[in-house]
Amino acid sequence: MIIEFRERLARLIGRRPPDMQVAALCLNETTGDVLLVTSRGTGRWIVPKGWPMPGRSLADAARQEAWEEAGVVGRVTETEIGRYHYDKDQDRGFAIPVEVRVFPLYVDRLEREFPEAHERKRRWFTPEDAARMVAETGLKQLLRRLPAAKHRPAPE
Repeated sequence: MIIEFRERLARLIGRRPPDMQVAALCLNETTGDVLLVTSRGTGRWIVPKGWPMPGRSLADAARQEAWEEAGVVGRVTETEIGRYHYDKDQDRGFAIPVEVRVFPLYVDRLEREFPEAHERKRRWFTPEDAARMVAETGLKQLLRRLPAAKHRPAPE
């Protein structure tokens, strides 16, 4: 309801509609923990995400982002589990609104070598701790709706 109001208000005041990205919520099926990665620019904790890819479903694009950004090999679910919004900073000095569609990805293994291994850190968190680590309000809410982790620590 709040999101609908914000979207209507944004249209009224002339803000552009949001672009869309996809994200993988990487989950340890045994423990319930969540894998976060650091962003390349600021080093803050995020979920792997990126733009949709031609020829791939949204879920499969999220799976590919999890591989590139975190070295995750696993099983993605085609049904999104939620959405959140944020403003993506652009090189030209302004930000664009982005709606992120989130897909659960059950991690089978983490590879040591992956495309962005030297640019990012990755770490397992309980859903509660992950919610405290991320900046985006909508992502915090999504993480807080997950079941509590079963035990700590999860293997890396």
